[in-house]
Amino acid sequence: MKRIVLVAVAAIVAAVTAPAQDWAKARLEKSRRHLEWVKVKHGNREVNCFIAYPEVKDKAAAVIVIHEIFGLSDWVRGVTDQLAEAGYIAIAPDLLSGAAPGGGGTAELGGPDAARKAIPSLPAEQITADLDAVAGYVAKLPACNGKIVVGGFCWGGAQTFRFATNNKNIRAAFVFYGTGPDKEEDVARINCPVYGFYAGNDNRVDATLPKSTELMKKGGKTYEPVTYEGAGHGFMRAGEAPDANDADKKARDEAWKRWKELLKKI
Repeated sequence: MKRIVLVAVAAIVAAVTAPAQDWAKARLEKSRRHLEWVKVKHGNREVNCFIAYPEVKDKAAAVIVIHEIFGLSDWVRGVTDQLAEAGYIAIAPDLLSGAAPGGGGTAELGGPDAARKAIPSLPAEQITADLDAVAGYVAKLPACNGKIVVGGFCWGGAQTFRFATNNKNIRAAFVFYGTGPDKEEDVARINCPVYGFYAGNDNRVDATLPKSTELMKKGGKTYEPVTYEGAGHGFMRAGEAPDANDADKKARDEAWKRWKELLKKI
């Protein structure tokens, strides 16, 4: 009886989570761009990364995409493809590489809940080192023009803001509903403009914006936050889903348009 219940529960979970993965994965399977997995090594670590190349004549700038708290999902991989469609090399590192039993990453952890539990155990220094290694790797690609920017979502948005405090070579940081650093000495190290994308119905994150604005202004840094009213946290993903509500879809479309316009200025 217990086995039957467990199987039933697993089936329900699969039914709830599968559609979100299915539509994102289906988009990737239809892509005409070159997509591949690469391993970026530094020290004793090996970071599994998904990279998408644009179909362009000249060398392109690169975007490092930092995943949500759910790890390197099909949706995040889809974001890299959409950035490549817009003309940029896009690389998404699995920062959970090595976190699963046997040394695997997001896929081997078995689901979003397991990824969510593993994320807080990642050392900040390791995350920075992983991102530095990925930036170094993509900057040296023959197809890259050497310009590197970073963008991330939710947990990845916060890590994007934090990475801006630790790497002076990135040209811009695009923070999607992520919190910012709360120390003046951290903000002082930022060497690029930071562009924020926030949801109107997301007080957990939005309540931190006045502090971020204050610190960035005091430090003489460029910080341009935009709030999309009516949208909820995670609107970039939720707004792309087949069952997206109007507010999330509108916010997602407007944010994508803004992101691509800002990328053209890099």
